[in-house]
Amino acid sequence: MLFSLIIPVYNRPQEIDELLKSLVVQNYQQEFEVVVVEDGSTVSCEDVVADYKSNLAISYYFKENSGPGDSRNYGMLKAKGDYFIIFDSDCIIPPNYLSEVEKQLTLDYVDCFGGPDKDLDSFSDVQKAINFAMTSFMTTGGIRGGSEKISKFQPRSFNMGISKKAFEASNGFGKIHPGEDPDLSIRLWQLGFETRLFPDAFVYHKRRIDWSKFYKQVNKFGKARPILDSWYPKYSKITYFFPTLFLLGIVAAIITAYFKSYILVFIFSVYFELLFIVALLYTKSFKIGLLAVFATVIQFYGYGIGFLKSYILVRVFKKQPQKAFPELFFK
Repeated sequence: MLFSLIIPVYNRPQEIDELLKSLVVQNYQQEFEVVVVEDGSTVSCEDVVADYKSNLAISYYFKENSGPGDSRNYGMLKAKGDYFIIFDSDCIIPPNYLSEVEKQLTLDYVDCFGGPDKDLDSFSDVQKAINFAMTSFMTTGGIRGGSEKISKFQPRSFNMGISKKAFEASNGFGKIHPGEDPDLSIRLWQLGFETRLFPDAFVYHKRRIDWSKFYKQVNKFGKARPILDSWYPKYSKITYFFPTLFLLGIVAAIITAYFKSYILVFIFSVYFELLFIVALLYTKSFKIGLLAVFATVIQFYGYGIGFLKSYILVRVFKKQPQKAFPELFFK
């Protein structure tokens, strides 16, 4: 099969350069194409893409800004392949990635897959801490790749593959962002397609965010989840409530401590101590271990507040999602 690699980009020419450089050294022996979609950027990457035309079968398209989901759809409509692989522009691809994907699809074909992400030594301490908070079993249950049920995995669009057949049947990504990834996965399931995790098809994901951007990102994740649950109640999970329950538990711990009851304080103290130890062992850095604890607090608080607000407005008061949270929808 012919792989078409779809990469939307918005004002990130340096990131695209790093990504394309990693694609040049793929050990994959078959032909593949790269489709770069510039989503209304004011800082173009066209010159960067041009530098790789002698090393890659690459095409470049500029369109008006309409969001990452629509840009991925645009790229898939322009692509020539029969299997699309989608990357975010802030990813670096290991040399054996395409070979691993081909191996998995040959062994047991599936119309949509997703892979996990890892960090590189060159990433900043904050990036490494956020990566841990986003992927660790102790923080997200590993749902972003590694421990989620492999045969019912919801691929994330920073590292995702979808067949042309599945794309045409589903019309690709919707207008919600974030949340377009699980929205597409669930619609594919409803159409009879399967999704699966490829544990060894990982990418290095830089997560171009500082603490403020990280908070805004996870807050939007929290707002999106009750909306998705209202659309697809069959696929709602109790685990989606955990960050909000965690946040309410912290509040309860503070209140009960005021009345000289320290049981909840003790429980949360043990959790954060274990979290630090696991992060320390994983990252082999005392500093990153502490930053990982801080990142987890931001993650639970941002997601928990966003989820609670969205749940009340969308699930309890039945407010239309597009009116309640217009910032989550591209026109």
